[in-house]
Amino acid sequence: MIQANDPKLRSWIEVAPDSDFPIQNIPFGIFSHDGRTKRAASRIGDVVIDLSALAELGYFDDLQIPDLSVFYNDTLNDFIRLGKETTRRVRNRIAELFAADNPALREQAEHKEQVLFDARQVHMHMPVEVGDYTDFYSSLEHATNVGKMFRPDNPLLPNWKHLPVGYHGRSSSIVVSGHPVIRPKGQVLPAGADKPVFSATQRLDFELEVAFVVGKDTQMGDSITTAEAEDYIFGLVLFNDWSARDIQKWEYVPLGPFLGKNFASTISPWIVTLDALEPFRVESPKQDPEVLDYLKFEGKKSFDIHLEVYIQPKDSAPSLVCRSNFKYMYWNMSQQLAHHTVNGCPMRVGDMCASGTISGPTPDSFGSMLELSWGGKNVVKLRDGIERKFIEDYDTVIMRGYAQGDGYRVGFGECAGQVLPAKK
Repeated sequence: MIQANDPKLRSWIEVAPDSDFPIQNIPFGIFSHDGRTKRAASRIGDVVIDLSALAELGYFDDLQIPDLSVFYNDTLNDFIRLGKETTRRVRNRIAELFAADNPALREQAEHKEQVLFDARQVHMHMPVEVGDYTDFYSSLEHATNVGKMFRPDNPLLPNWKHLPVGYHGRSSSIVVSGHPVIRPKGQVLPAGADKPVFSATQRLDFELEVAFVVGKDTQMGDSITTAEAEDYIFGLVLFNDWSARDIQKWEYVPLGPFLGKNFASTISPWIVTLDALEPFRVESPKQDPEVLDYLKFEGKKSFDIHLEVYIQPKDSAPSLVCRSNFKYMYWNMSQQLAHHTVNGCPMRVGDMCASGTISGPTPDSFGSMLELSWGGKNVVKLRDGIERKFIEDYDTVIMRGYAQGDGYRVGFGECAGQVLPAKK
């Protein structure tokens, strides 16, 4: 068992029972405080841990880290590039230092002043530099729902159950939680019209997704097998793949998503390692028909991660609109990465691969407004008598996710973004 995953561990930092960040999590991110430089961090409870300070004070000296400067960088790419053997040692050391029965740091008041920060007083940044971003389309329920709306007689296209469908997105518009999203403009085809018009989207949507961060480079021509895939996955973040449905509908034939997708995607700031999620493995959904050999896998490759989406209009409280689960995904991450590289496509540390919208089997588990409102035919009721069919200006979409353990949970924190009006 990975040392930091011990369910009996408790920290000398106070952690609320419903906190996403118990000592069993120990995620990684990039933070700054009081205008100082960005640097690497972890978190327990409501306390952010400055990893550069721990390194400077000597707490990592015996971990055989070849270059401690990785903790002073403004992204985690070089830290991740050290490899899982090293990053696992760091995570285990953090668990050791903050264990309730360890006084090594607990009794060092001056050190704690340099290392520990109130999570409410820091600014979180993009945790990695994302070189390339791929979005998959791997939820059977979501693909079927969308297909029913637009192709009632043939909801699933013939290839869907034979390969993980995906497309290459735009990494430059991925932003961290808290960054505003500006309503995009583009061509749309009004109902009954035979010519498009240029306007701001009237059908702005969220998509509930989880993305994995690539943890190892490959060379052009290399392929990753499903058995090897998890060695190449460092960790996961929540991912909101914002979508302009009216722009998307007009432009996506024949080549797929473009301006309807590439204006913004929001991620949660903390990368939860695959190590931390190890206790929450579950069986993947049964795949029928049988997949080709390179997509076959052994063992539990899916993860039981509860997911929630809230919409918060301006001057109102958040309203829960969706409960779903990462375990519903028809195609798992190992299959996605194997398919992504089967043609020799090279991967780089920091690349991000999103799951596609995660919808479940019941209407309250649909992971987009497109499904929740069934293409705008139904209203979604929020607090205070407010109704929505799609996302309006000054609405904030909040995503949360966690895996529930025995007496603790391993979570991601918030993935939130407020919509601002289109620029004139």
